[in-house]
Amino acid sequence: MLKLTLACTSSDRTRPLMDGRVTVPGCDITFLPGEPEDIFRRALRDRAFDVSELSMGSHIVTTARGDSPYIGVPVFLSRAFRHSAVYIRADRGIRAAADLAGRTIALPEFQQTAALWVRGFLREQYGVDTTSIRWRSGGERVAIAPPPGHDLAPLGMDPEAALEAGAVDALIGPRIPRALGQGQISRLWPDYAAEEKSWFGTTSFFPIMHCLAVRRDVAQAHPWLPVELQRAFTRARDLSLAELQLVNVLRVSLPWTTAAYAEQSAAMGGDPWPYGFARNRDEIAAMIRFARADGLAARDLTPEELFHPSTYGEP
Repeated sequence: MLKLTLACTSSDRTRPLMDGRVTVPGCDITFLPGEPEDIFRRALRDRAFDVSELSMGSHIVTTARGDSPYIGVPVFLSRAFRHSAVYIRADRGIRAAADLAGRTIALPEFQQTAALWVRGFLREQYGVDTTSIRWRSGGERVAIAPPPGHDLAPLGMDPEAALEAGAVDALIGPRIPRALGQGQISRLWPDYAAEEKSWFGTTSFFPIMHCLAVRRDVAQAHPWLPVELQRAFTRARDLSLAELQLVNVLRVSLPWTTAAYAEQSAAMGGDPWPYGFARNRDEIAAMIRFARADGLAARDLTPEELFHPSTYGEP
C-alpha cells in the first residue's frame, strides 16, 4: 500500500473519504484536515503534503513561472460565487461596481482566488478598470513580482481592521467581516444572490476556488495515482449530493435542503458541483485570462498545463 498524506478541508465532499466509505485503491491515506489558508501556506512553502487541496490562483501563478511543486487533479473541492465577497464603506459614495474605479481596496492576498474572480468580473461584466484601483494586500502566501501597471502595496494591517477604521474604501475577502451591518460596513451588492444568479446565467461559471493536487515527485513516481484520486473524490462527491436529496432524515441542518438542491440542480443543468477537466476547461481558461490581465501569470499557458495528463478524460 502506498502511504500518503492528504491535506484538505473537511466538507460533505471529502468526509466520505475521511471516514472510509470511499477508498483510493492501493493507498493508505493519512488525512490532515485543516483550514485552507494554513494548508496552502504549508503546501506551497514547505511542500508538506503528498496530496493537497490547493488555491487555483496560486496554482496558476506558480505553474506559469515554472516553480509549481504540485500538479492538479480536476477535483474542485471549493467553488463559490463571489459577488458576496465585496464589502464597502457606505460613507464613500460607492453605489455600484463602477464606483470602485480609482478607490483603495484591501484584500488578504492579491493572488487569492476569490480576488482573482472579482477582478475578472469587474473588468469583463462591469467595465471597471482594475489598474486604476489602489490594491492593498495583507500578505502573500508565496512571493509574487509586482504586477506591471498595477498599484499593489502591503497594507500593513489586518484587512478587516482597515475597512473598519476607514483606511480603505472597500474589501474583497472570502470571509464575512465582523463589522458587517455595523456602522458604515455593508455589501456592494446587498442582494448578492440575485446578482450571482444573473451573472451565472450569462457565463455558466460556478467559480472554481480550489483544486486537488499531487506533489510532482509523487505523481512522477506513481503516475496511476492522479486519476485514481479523481475517481475516488468523484465517488465521494456523488455520495454527498445523494445525501442532500434524502427526505426521511435530513443530513444537514437546513429545513428546505431538498427543495434548494432541486432548484439549484435544475438551474445548473443537473450538475451542481462539476468535476472533470473537459467540463470545466472553459472556466479554467477564463481564470488564466484573469491572471494574465492581473499581471499574475508570467506567460500564457493552456488549461492542460495545470493538470496531470491522466485526468483529461472522464474519471
